[in-house]
Amino acid sequence: MKDKQPNAEWHLQVETDLNALTSVLEWLENIVLPMIPADFWWQCELIITEGFTNVVRHAHQNLPQATLIDLEVKVFADYLEIRIWDRGQPFKLEAKLHSIMQEQHDPKSEGGRGLLFMYKLTDELRYIRTDDLRNCLVMRKNIT
Repeated sequence: MKDKQPNAEWHLQVETDLNALTSVLEWLENIVLPMIPADFWWQCELIITEGFTNVVRHAHQNLPQATLIDLEVKVFADYLEIRIWDRGQPFKLEAKLHSIMQEQHDPKSEGGRGLLFMYKLTDELRYIRTDDLRNCLVMRKNIT
């Protein structure tokens, strides 16, 4: 699938600010909603919300607000790919997910719930270190 050309592709940069989530969601809705099934939208909204807020709250927690977060959305014929780049320290997504799944969480606890939502609502979830020393959260969701 990685060799396919997207039907459409968009990029956005925002500062490290939870208030920017409103702009991110409006951007996503304007570009993606017309291209996907309507019942698919809430899942896309949830995974980008969780990914973005994790960058602000965790990856960038000790960085200046002016630190940029890069977002990319690609729509292919049969799947949607969302990428979010951060400038925080590397993070071992698989190990954290494994730890969360092994622990017995208090249902009222919010710790790790966002990662579980992303894991359960995507068909592929990866977190990679890029050559320019950034991290990229890759979320792929099948449309069909």
